[in-house]
Amino acid sequence: MSPLPQILRDQLAASPAGRLPFAQVMELALYHPEHGYYGAGPRRIGRKGDFFTSVSVGPLFGKLLAMRALQEWQAQAEPEDFTIIEQGAHDGQLAEDVLSALGGKSLRYLIVEPNPKYREVQTKRLGDRVQWAENLAALQTGPAHGFFLCNELPDAFPVHLVRWNGERWEELFVEADSCAAFRFVAGEFSCAELAEEAKHLPQDLEPGHTLEINLTMLAWIRELAHAAFRGAIFIADYGLDAEEFFTDSRAEGTIRRYRQHHMDGNVLEDLGECDLTTHINFTRLTAEAERLSLTKGEYDLQGRVLGRLAMPWLKSLEGQRLDAATMRQFQSLTHPAFMGRSFRCLLVKKQPHDDCRA
Repeated sequence: MSPLPQILRDQLAASPAGRLPFAQVMELALYHPEHGYYGAGPRRIGRKGDFFTSVSVGPLFGKLLAMRALQEWQAQAEPEDFTIIEQGAHDGQLAEDVLSALGGKSLRYLIVEPNPKYREVQTKRLGDRVQWAENLAALQTGPAHGFFLCNELPDAFPVHLVRWNGERWEELFVEADSCAAFRFVAGEFSCAELAEEAKHLPQDLEPGHTLEINLTMLAWIRELAHAAFRGAIFIADYGLDAEEFFTDSRAEGTIRRYRQHHMDGNVLEDLGECDLTTHINFTRLTAEAERLSLTKGEYDLQGRVLGRLAMPWLKSLEGQRLDAATMRQFQSLTHPAFMGRSFRCLLVKKQPHDDCRA
């Protein structure tokens, strides 16, 4: 059994109010350096893990992203310092797939990774084919041209939970009951930024309607906007448009836990031993990006985005059939019954950071 629940109880006991915002609990559960679900090192993904990703389907996802990176490189007149930048690289599999699909083009590859345990695993796989940066702040000095990509990154950022009580929005905190079990309790907002975000939420929902507010995602896109590179940012993730969060079918929010391919809403159980994830608000993310002078490009279901991206490659086959393995990967990535509808992709274009608003 993970020691993380006891660590949380100790933190709750030390808190003046005896409770913590869910965002702090989620951060502890996922990123505690020794006992967090992700903090301890890369998790097994795929059939023998807790969930599937587009990367675990096979190398085709990386091949398609390599095509998009090459398009960006060519659109920028093939600058020598052009760099593919990945964040959330996990065990380095996507980086390896992208690099293998570049067709001999020696583009630079940079992974943003603060966790030394992940860097160690990535180094074993990738060797000297990539470089590393500890955080996004390092990108403020270069490179000047790039293509940034991430797959299933913002959905694992810690989120605040808010609930409509029929008169106003309140934040949901976590506390331990008399039996030392964890439970939610409502209260006033824990910070001014959260209160400001809540002002833009509807006030005609049924009492009890719960939403996630991802302040970390907003801070993340601000950091990206102030990176030095000119180019594109490609984000693939679970997500919805703003109005989709307000339907009755999502009145309990989208925060879920995953373990051995089983999903449920018991997000305060087995902390540290299961993944916690939430759908990102693509409407809010796009609005913040545009406020920062980033330009919205393509936004659509993953199946449509990857299908359009693959079209020139498929036409180049001149009637040759895809091998069975590649065909299975393509169907898994693009078919609406699989990942084609579950994921969405957003592409935003950026100018050098001097052109961005604060």
